[in-house]
This record gives sequence, C-alpha cells and structure tokens, in this order.
Amino acid sequence: MLRQPGECWVITDAAAGNQRQALALAGRMQMPMRHLVLEPRAPWSWLAPRLSLGGRLALPVAQRPLFAPPWPALAIGCGRAASLFTRLLRRLSGGDCHTVQILDPRLDPALWDSVIAPQHDRVVGANVLQPIGSLHSVDEAWLADGRDACPALAELPQPRVGVLLGGARRGIPMDASYAAQLAARLLARQRAEGGSLLAIASRRTPTAVMEILREALAHTPHLLWAGRDDGRNPYPGVLGWADRLVVTPDSVNMLSEACAVGCPVHTFVNAPLPPRIARFHQALRERGLLHELDARTAATQPPLRETAAIASAVLARMQAQQARRGD
Repeated sequence: MLRQPGECWVITDAAAGNQRQALALAGRMQMPMRHLVLEPRAPWSWLAPRLSLGGRLALPVAQRPLFAPPWPALAIGCGRAASLFTRLLRRLSGGDCHTVQILDPRLDPALWDSVIAPQHDRVVGANVLQPIGSLHSVDEAWLADGRDACPALAELPQPRVGVLLGGARRGIPMDASYAAQLAARLLARQRAEGGSLLAIASRRTPTAVMEILREALAHTPHLLWAGRDDGRNPYPGVLGWADRLVVTPDSVNMLSEACAVGCPVHTFVNAPLPPRIARFHQALRERGLLHELDARTAATQPPLRETAAIASAVLARMQAQQARRGD
C-alpha cells in the first residue's frame, strides 16, 4: 500500500459520531490523512483497550495490511475500539507516532500522548485536553456549504426552527410520549410566531417518533427527513438556514454542533438526565448556549467552536515531542 511520509492516521470504528470527531480534528492538522475503519475481533473487541497483547493479531486477517508500517507521524482515534490501536501505535512506532485518543479511554491517560475528553467526563491528567463539547467541523465555511447544498430551504418561512432528533440512551427515553409532548410544544410556538419547522432524524431515532412528528407537522410549513426514503440528508442545510435550533437532550455531538451555529439552541427535557449528560447541559447553560424550549432569547449567540484550538494544542504537543527526541 502506497503511503506518504508524515501521515496522520484517523482510526475509528463504523460509528458516525466517532468518525465525525476524529476526522474534524485531523482536517485541522494540515497533514496527509488516511482513515482506517478498524474492527478488532474477539477477545480484543470485548476488552479494548485493556487487552493489548497480540498487537496486530487483534485485527481480522483482511485488515492487518492496513495497520502496518511505515507507521504514521500522528494517529487520532475516537471510540473504544480505536483506543486499542492508538495505544498499540505508541509502542509499535517506538514513540515516533504522536498518539491522540478522543473520548475517555477508561484507562490511565498517560498510555497515550494526548487524550481529548470533554469536561463532563472528568478525565484528568497532564496530557488531557478538556473541551466543553465534542469536536466537529461546523464553522462559517461549513454552514455556507450547507446553505449552498440546500437552497430550497430558504423558501420556507422564517423563523426556521431546526429540530434535531437523537434517540434513547441509558437514562434518557425517546418514545412516543416524548415525541407527542415535543410536537405539541413546537406547534404551540409556531402558531404564535409563524415560521417553519425542519425536523431531522438521526440513525438512532425510533420510527414511531418520526411518525408522530410527520402527522403533527402535516398542516404547517415544514421539512421532515426520517431517512433515505426522504432523499439526501439535509442536516448541513438545516443548520445553515436555521434561525433557531431545538435538539433532543441525549446527543453531546448534536448539541455541540448546534451550539457552533451561532443561533439560539433549545432543548426539551421531561425527565432527570443521567449525571454525565446533566453536567454537559449545565456547562452549556452556564455559558448561555442552551435554553429551555420555550425561552425567549436574543437572535444570535456566540458560537461554540473548539476544534481549531484543540488542534493547535495537539500540534504544539507533537512538535514538543519531536524536539525532545531531537527530530
């Protein structure tokens, strides 16, 4: 396999959220980039990243040629499976690869050169960087591209309210009852203010939730995207054209991206949140970035964009590491 000197490897599993974070950071590093989607086999898949014995044997035979020398200058992993391979690279490269792990690796952070874990994860260490939210690519250029890709959304009446829907997770139900309450609150405000509702499902959104919203929004100006049957995903366009965003409380990634837009961001919480997610919500609220669903706010708010600063910090650490090694 042809490789370039000074490469950055992005290592993830197939999870879209993990890929978005790792690729967003890598995109800021200005290095030749290679994305490796690696899936360890049992027992490594059960015990990653704690079980590191066996090295490349953790991979299926077909994937081993992907994870082979020459090793990269920088490796960025996101997710539990990736943390095994970023941990291995530190040893396999003889310390020549700067290893970065995004999200809590559930092991001593010192096993990596840099760990990026949001503040609400409470991961501490001399090499730990702590953004408020998740990493992403949302900036002015990204939003402009989204508007260019979805010009028809400009024809919907203002205020355009983007509704970003996640799914159930431990301690946060996402069921028909929640959907009905959310729809009622959205429609009540739309009747009072006018405008349109632009509802976007994620891969985790239950079908029943989308059916309730499809029926509820049928008689008001709206866009509803529940999956591929509704055409191309207009998510970037919805963020680009939104005057206000409503995000379900479950997704750190979606809330982080919404708070990067610069418009007011709201959420609807109808049950106590798990402590980790509650800490994240509180951090956003303390900075004036997240509001109750019915709150009246200013038309704009400062965008939360942390990826560039994190990339600069990683680059500085990488350069310091190279200097110590006399490179």
